[in-house]
Amino acid sequence: MSTNYKKVPAPAKLNLFLHVTGRRPDGYHTLQTLFTFVDYGDTLDFTRTGSGNIQQQHPLPGITAQDDLCIRAAHLLQQASGVSYGAIIGIEKRIPVGGGLGGGSSDAATTLLTLNRLWGLDWERARLAALGIRLGADVPVFIGGHSAFAEGIGEQLTPVEVPECWYLVAHPGIAVATREIFEDPDLTRDSITVRMCDFSMGFGRNDLQPVVMRRYPQVAQLLTWLGRWGEARMTGSGACCFVPFTEESEAQSALLQLPPEYKGFVARGMNQHPLRDWV
Repeated sequence: MSTNYKKVPAPAKLNLFLHVTGRRPDGYHTLQTLFTFVDYGDTLDFTRTGSGNIQQQHPLPGITAQDDLCIRAAHLLQQASGVSYGAIIGIEKRIPVGGGLGGGSSDAATTLLTLNRLWGLDWERARLAALGIRLGADVPVFIGGHSAFAEGIGEQLTPVEVPECWYLVAHPGIAVATREIFEDPDLTRDSITVRMCDFSMGFGRNDLQPVVMRRYPQVAQLLTWLGRWGEARMTGSGACCFVPFTEESEAQSALLQLPPEYKGFVARGMNQHPLRDWV
């Protein structure tokens, strides 16, 4: 059994559409969304220790251990499994915080998937996903490992095949507070539910987008700029936005014209998570 894994991928996700269909008594919103992955993201290093201690090799600026989803995921798996091992976790962040790309959730899922191997647990996917939902509604799709139509609060997943096009993803340089958007009184909460077979590329909308555009004009401006290249949308609760392309060269050409106040990247869509075969 290996004692370490280096440069383990934690890819970003996109919500190709996101409909808010209701609100539960506990305050959580019910959703329908289409998740896919892109070949861009964070990378993590893991070293198994015998002490039982779990720590970040280099703590992330502005994020306490209590808020660090990798540390929380590791502790959760350690407690649930009763394993005596610990881990040192290193992370190279590329996914912007508060961008709607699922960076923290992806890091947490990669932590669960990797420590499952590193600690010799051999838990099955459903068992890991049940832990993951306690960390965040987006974590199960990364553990599921495939593009998916999601319902409930995002944890009811049906794998789907999405055309693997290229995406220009851009960030306006701000972080959006997810809770603030979901609590906005103007948020649409009654979108009509759809069947999985109803949608195709370009289907639907992001119900959170109008609220974010009103509260964060930088996002509205970014969407206007991206709109010259095609149908631009926000992912998740923002602030990142994207537009699809059929050819990488077209996406790269648009990226070269990105105004200096924005940051962006071009990435290929992926139906399968890089760690899909680890479970």
